[in-house]
Amino acid sequence: MWVTCLQENLSKGLSTVGRAVAARATLPVTQNVLIRTENSRLLLTATNLEIAIATWIGAQVEHEGAVTVPARMLTEWVNSLPNDKVEIELLKEQRGIKMKCKNFTATFNGTDAEEFPPIPTVKGGVTVHIPADQLRGALQRVVFAAATDDSRPVLTGVKVDLSESEFALAAADGFRLATEKGTLKEPVSAEVGVIVPARTMAEVVRLIGDQTADVEFSINGQRSQVLFKLDNAEISTQLVQGTFPDYEKLIPTSHGTRVKLNLLHFQQASKAASIFARDGSGIIRLIVTPGDKGASGTVKIQARAEELGDNESTVEAHVEGEASKVAFNSRFLTDVLNAVQGDSIMIEMATPSSPGVFRAPKHPGYTHVVMPMFVQWP
Repeated sequence: MWVTCLQENLSKGLSTVGRAVAARATLPVTQNVLIRTENSRLLLTATNLEIAIATWIGAQVEHEGAVTVPARMLTEWVNSLPNDKVEIELLKEQRGIKMKCKNFTATFNGTDAEEFPPIPTVKGGVTVHIPADQLRGALQRVVFAAATDDSRPVLTGVKVDLSESEFALAAADGFRLATEKGTLKEPVSAEVGVIVPARTMAEVVRLIGDQTADVEFSINGQRSQVLFKLDNAEISTQLVQGTFPDYEKLIPTSHGTRVKLNLLHFQQASKAASIFARDGSGIIRLIVTPGDKGASGTVKIQARAEELGDNESTVEAHVEGEASKVAFNSRFLTDVLNAVQGDSIMIEMATPSSPGVFRAPKHPGYTHVVMPMFVQWP
């Protein structure tokens, strides 16, 4: 026998690396998972040549060895097994493995481990440590604002800036901008700025899970590759090359109206409005009215579905400044409301044609800017 492990652990490990398996590939071996023994543990690795994910699982190892086998078939078969001990035998002559779990037996033909693409190392650059909960939360509030089309490649990534004892994340798609600042465990000797693919950052969020230990983030000396080290997994990726917009200049520095609303009430009103907006032009209108003599103001949330109906809700708000109105894309509005936590949210605005700036007291380093929709106001 080569390796013995638990079905539950093997299934979890295959799920972890599975997102890096190439769906379609000119290099067939990238549709395989590399299985290798390392320091009495089982190492699983997958790559699509842009991103690579590796994870370690506890196992009883009798001798060293490595092989690659088809990832999809292996994962589906392991997921069908009972939660019991899995015995894996390395078939050197057939270049594959034979697996047994209770009364289940299967053989998987594979290829030599040497045919698997080498995973680039990340050395000679900068390494920092970020608290896991801080990085997870910041990414969840930023990543969704990145562009999903490749017309401007730099916007498909998340800009990461490291400076002294601070990190800053930013993502934009031309219609909205999300940015958050946080604290590093130790200062960096020089300022560094790179663009990490948003898809990779989404995987980092997934892999962090409920981890409490710090995340190690490394950038190589050539500024071409980054590596995230987590509890029992590593994820490395190529960086997006290009110049990210100077996002600090895109954040308005003044406003005529500031509104503080109950987050839950605003979420409920916006969700109701989005039902009508999706059958209309995707527009939600906000009409802000200050209160008289210190009384609470209001925000009306309106949406209309042409020929089908309309919707209006009113939410009490603390309003500073003058009356105002603005219209937003319903998806962009609900995205930012769903991304933040806490009891309240603040919106700063100047004119109907100026961007709205969203801030959340629970996340003091977070800023979200949404461009307005141009509509005919009565």
